[in-house]
Amino acid sequence: MFIPPSAWFTGFIPDVPTPFDAAEAIDLEAFAALCERQVAAGVPALVICETVGEAPTLSPAEQELVIRTAVDVVRGRARIIAGAMSNATGHAIELARRAEAAGADAIMSVVPAYNKPMQEGMLAHFRAIAGSTGLPMILHDVPSRTLRPLADETIVRLAESRQFAGLRDGSGDISRPMRLGRLLPASFRLLSGDDTTAFSFIASGGDGAISEIANVAPDLCRTIFLQARQGRLQSARYLHKRLIPLIACLSRESPAALKCALSILDLMRPDTRLPIMPLNDVARAEVARAIAAIADEELNDSVRA
Repeated sequence: MFIPPSAWFTGFIPDVPTPFDAAEAIDLEAFAALCERQVAAGVPALVICETVGEAPTLSPAEQELVIRTAVDVVRGRARIIAGAMSNATGHAIELARRAEAAGADAIMSVVPAYNKPMQEGMLAHFRAIAGSTGLPMILHDVPSRTLRPLADETIVRLAESRQFAGLRDGSGDISRPMRLGRLLPASFRLLSGDDTTAFSFIASGGDGAISEIANVAPDLCRTIFLQARQGRLQSARYLHKRLIPLIACLSRESPAALKCALSILDLMRPDTRLPIMPLNDVARAEVARAIAAIADEELNDSVRA
């Protein structure tokens, strides 16, 4: 049964990493365990084969395999959002079609990097990808990686088609929900793509966050979102501030730092694919300290409250 993204594209949604073994092959067993852990935490959806998933290093066949694995593990208990990211529109179309064939519930596509297209080029790029699939499509704007931002006006034009279901906003602009909310259909969802400013984005009217930190602390992220939605902003802000040291570690060397954090928790190996390198010992120790700080008794008391 089709359930529109307006019903589930909300809250903290993890951008799930792709585990590798020592030979750089995909570790499907570890990946399945990561997906199951998130489902057990009650996440509404998982983002697969996107930024944290090191998608540019995966072949189209590997991406399809990872998406199929996620679909098989989740079994409809959460939605699967599959990345279709490429600076070549034709390649992004191929990835979108493969994702649909693999059973994904929605596609996420980012502003093309390196090419620096004009807004009309972005408009045509996203419309071409949407036209190649029957799945809902989520836009991803992250100017720090793509150099060209996705303009508000372009988002509004794309949202004229109900196939465009939402935006992952990695700009860090916490005023965007207030600016865009009145211009977009009520069903269009605005989620932060920046963990550092995610709380402020949600407090300003955003619908949630596509998150790295949610991979490490899914239950805590869920608590932050629920408290924010219930108007308990002081409590939600306090918990989010406690996450900031780890968020800072993750953002400096993404996704290597996230893989390091999950390896410290014995959830996967820290291996990456070039050009990403695993963290050195100094950086790993900093991540370990940040994880330990999250788990202290004071924080646990706050979550129980």
